[in-house]
Amino acid sequence: MKEAYYTAENLISSSKEMLEDLYPEGQKRGKRFDFNQAAFLVLDMQDYFLHPESHAYIPSAQAVLPGLNQLSALFQAHARPVLFSQHLNMESDAGSMKSWWRDLITVSHPYHALHSKLQVGEGLVFQKTQYDAFYRTDLEDRLKADEVNQVLVGGVMTHLCCETTARSAFMRGFDVFFLVDGTATYRRSFHLGTLRNLGHGFATLVTVQQIRDTFPEAGR
Repeated sequence: MKEAYYTAENLISSSKEMLEDLYPEGQKRGKRFDFNQAAFLVLDMQDYFLHPESHAYIPSAQAVLPGLNQLSALFQAHARPVLFSQHLNMESDAGSMKSWWRDLITVSHPYHALHSKLQVGEGLVFQKTQYDAFYRTDLEDRLKADEVNQVLVGGVMTHLCCETTARSAFMRGFDVFFLVDGTATYRRSFHLGTLRNLGHGFATLVTVQQIRDTFPEAGR
């Protein structure tokens, strides 16, 4: 059953509760974020997941959208890369997805487009076919060409594409930062499970405000 565990009203308090659950003594391992070395990956913020009439609708996704837009604007204002993935499949590249899920997100699907309220600006939109945004894409080459050492991950779904991409980035040598209040999925338990696993061995867990605070005052 789906849950609206994040709403516009409780997003900050709920994400804080999750972090307190994960780190009851306020201590966690992780890296120091440096926006001068970072790129922002915003995954799959498409109508397929954000339109209320879609069977794949994520009730909490709308709540994280404003924070993603804020960070996207900050990154772009400071000439840092922002990359938006769009998940699209054909029968030939869907792999196990075509037997695992009810349908595929194809170019003919009515909800395949990026959500209209997602502010792409001058960011780069690229297409992917699997949970892992690095799989058979030029994402790694683009990041290395921009001398990116750190990636910040946001979008949907927390426990599928976001988690898989975060793990893949780690395996490729990037320092990974994962947005607690900038990712969303169907259930709080899924969300918390990903945070617990990634925070232990793959990524530094951060909030939108924590990332905003690393930028110069002029950029806020």
